Amino acid sequence: MIHKEHHLSATTTWTGNRGTGTSSYRAYGREHEITGAGKLATIPGSSTPVFRGNPERYNPEELLIGSLSACHMLWFLHLCAEAGIVVTEYRDEADGTMQLNNDGSGQFTAVVLRPEVRLADSSRWKDLPAIHERAHELCFIARSVNFPVRCEPRAEQ
Repeated sequence: MIHKEHHLSATTTWTGNRGTGTSSYRAYGREHEITGAGKLATIPGSSTPVFRGNPERYNPEELLIGSLSACHMLWFLHLCAEAGIVVTEYRDEADGTMQLNNDGSGQFTAVVLRPEVRLADSSRWKDLPAIHERAHELCFIARSVNFPVRCEPRAEQ
């Protein structure tokens, strides 16, 4: 049952025209910028270096992994706050696996989140597996993708 709808937006602007547009596959840059109304910063984007992208910029695949990681973290912190668990540090080194097809298309086949947390009270450590599981169930991004997203918390006490 739908309770509310929220509408979100972003603007992506291609900045990789090197003077001749897309006159050939090698003639143009993959650089672009992602912005949003009222945001403090612009996200510099490109394609992954495998597809002639700039390795110093974020690519869409990294942003998807980052979105999954951030969504899980925000739900986890929310649930910990509600449960009276004080988290003092959180870090997630997430990674994803993509499969490329013969026709040039591709898709993610999995993303693994590996959150490490520190707590003010280590006696609450036993509560974290259930909170991670619930955060995963609630994550808007994980609920929206068609590949498995696993959460493998790392022990940090």
